[in-house]
Amino acid sequence: MSQESPQPARPAVPPLKIFYVPGVTPGKWIARWTDRRGRALQALQADETQVLEDLRSGAADLVFLRIPEDGFERPSDLHAIPLYREQPVVAAAKDHPLSAFDEVQATDLAGENIMDAGELGTAATALEVVASGAGLLILPMSVARIHSRRDVLTRPVHGVAGTRIAVAWLQSTEDPDVEEFIGIVRGRTANSSRQPSAQGEPSKKVRKSTAKAPASDSRAAGGKGAGKPGKAGQGKPKAGKPGAGKPSRRRPGKGRG
Repeated sequence: MSQESPQPARPAVPPLKIFYVPGVTPGKWIARWTDRRGRALQALQADETQVLEDLRSGAADLVFLRIPEDGFERPSDLHAIPLYREQPVVAAAKDHPLSAFDEVQATDLAGENIMDAGELGTAATALEVVASGAGLLILPMSVARIHSRRDVLTRPVHGVAGTRIAVAWLQSTEDPDVEEFIGIVRGRTANSSRQPSAQGEPSKKVRKSTAKAPASDSRAAGGKGAGKPGKAGQGKPKAGKPGAGKPSRRRPGKGRG
């Protein structure tokens, strides 16, 4: 008695891997992805200095990164879409005179020691130095909120170079789910013709208009009564008002009969 050979198991599809820098909150996009797609998704926070390396090494399929508001040059091997501008804030020790203001201009900081966050290491370390009173620090509001401290105050600052959050992925990627997720980030609906998952499926709008086409054609051919069997005068226009569609026969000076 012959036995059927077992079918080889299909390889499991790995999760879509998304890395994001501190200050980015991708939860709303992940929720929409979960509602639409069956593929698992893995989201991890990454170091700002390493996030592009993670993308190029294949550790991430796409990344959310921080770029300068002006003057950003996209690397030739990447696609990148700027998403939104971040509000910069100035951080100072709690007893600093900035506590008297709700927000400040860059010119208000003249003469202050503005420290470089990159030279101080992590944002948490930089804010610890700020708390000591050694100087001020300008950073994105979202990052300042993550590392907020009771001994440090922050105020929105205007007139300084800002930052933007962008999403980036490799130009060489062939994974359609990367484009699917990018569409979600850009606000496309599940039925958008630009979404890979919706391509090849007729849209609801097309199906609806196609269903109505025969009725529209019959009305154009013979009016309201066209296409209904068993009625006298089929295809003939209904009688309207006397003289409708014909030149008036009334003589000048005569009233209506």
